[in-house]
Amino acid sequence: MITRLGCAPPSPADCQTFDPADVFAAGEQNHHISNTAYPIAHRETFWPYRIAREAHRATVESAFEGIDELCLYSHIPFCETRCFFCEYTVVGRRELDATEEYMAALDRELLLYRELLGPRRLYGLDIGGGTPSFPAADLIARHLQNVTDNFAISADFSVSIETTPKIASLEPDKIRAYKAMGIDRISMGVQVTQPDLLKTLGREENGLEHHYRATENIRRAGFTKFNIDLMYGFADQSAESWAATLAHAIALEPEYITLYRMRYKLTRISHQAERVTLTHAREHARVAKEKLAAAGYRANPGKNTYTRVANDTDCHGGQGSARDTTSHPAPTGTSAYLTRRVIQGMPYLGLGLGAQSFTHSTISYNSGAVGKNLSPYLRDIEKGILPIQDLYHLSSAHMMAKMIAVSFYFGEINLSAFREKFAIDLESAYPAAVDYLLQQGLMHYTESENGAELEGRDKRSLSLTELGAKHFNGSIALFFAPSVQDYLIRRNLPDYAHAPL
Repeated sequence: MITRLGCAPPSPADCQTFDPADVFAAGEQNHHISNTAYPIAHRETFWPYRIAREAHRATVESAFEGIDELCLYSHIPFCETRCFFCEYTVVGRRELDATEEYMAALDRELLLYRELLGPRRLYGLDIGGGTPSFPAADLIARHLQNVTDNFAISADFSVSIETTPKIASLEPDKIRAYKAMGIDRISMGVQVTQPDLLKTLGREENGLEHHYRATENIRRAGFTKFNIDLMYGFADQSAESWAATLAHAIALEPEYITLYRMRYKLTRISHQAERVTLTHAREHARVAKEKLAAAGYRANPGKNTYTRVANDTDCHGGQGSARDTTSHPAPTGTSAYLTRRVIQGMPYLGLGLGAQSFTHSTISYNSGAVGKNLSPYLRDIEKGILPIQDLYHLSSAHMMAKMIAVSFYFGEINLSAFREKFAIDLESAYPAAVDYLLQQGLMHYTESENGAELEGRDKRSLSLTELGAKHFNGSIALFFAPSVQDYLIRRNLPDYAHAPL
């Protein structure tokens, strides 16, 4: 591959080449880890690019040089209970009383970057977690005010926040406060509805009794961009119970429904992964597409967020007011932050415990990511230093792979955005992979329907076909860096040869 200006030279492991058929088969074989969660086996694949701590500040400053447009992610890690399926950096009950201290540290970190980078322009903010709706609403409002005070804000800047059914149900004042402070998209994690599975996953407190009241409170607050997250591919989740979960979510009438396949890596139930076959996961994906399409929700092949096809007006319960869905077009269904990341590979700054940041040549992970505790993060903030645990100055192969892995959230790669970011055409960067995908009918060229709100952008994309979406894990592996492909091939799990299409 051609090294983009600013990227590191490739390690020896990233100078290898492999037969696309072997890589595809390895991706299918390793379907639990060959997905959008990039990198894989970072101790083997990323470690040669790791930057010493004393060089963090200078490397960050250099990496962000010339980047005038950013997205922002603010991580709030508090959870009353860590769900058994959670792979993210969260803290538990012992640290819940540190909420105010943490939010103050989050704002100080923001100021550290403001001093280092200056007033870059922001295009989207996601407030995620953990449970970002756990802190008091005034703490969220203060953080949002600090964001808008210290960065330039684009005309179409948009803020999204996540909540749980329990909080949205029992704390309607908090939901109303979010809308009043300018948050315009809210996402609620329903995940599953099967009672015994809820208990197994540690989700009993977010059961069905909260869902309808939560939805009513969200609508009464004025939200017209409402997403529900669902999860499939659990070992003890039948196709019938998954269909019931889908029917329940559809009945709540959100604008968007986002599906996440259970990934198992770094979770408390990782041992169950071997019980979930690719056939099992594919059946759940098929059921979802069928049920959602019948209810008027649409997504192109491979995309995990389904958007409801808008009618002239839709009525919801509660106050019974009519709502014009066509007045809020959002073809992607995702937040502004994620939309810009997926389509454009826009650099982003991550604030908070274990948060990730991404430029054109670096990826970094904040302090506390490994131990999942607040002490390292708070200690760095107290010292006035950037709270970075690991910083990698990466080769083009890894930076391209990271952008494309995120692009697969929409099941497609925007060709002009890739060229703009890496100064090379996708076909020149991945000649053998693209030829294989086209010849096998796994991907094709389209005029994307996603990102209609990004005016002026060329919509031509390399997109998954229905066959490619079925073989998502093998298709995405063809864009991974050689060191990652080598790891997948060497794992050599039994009972898989070249996977038939």
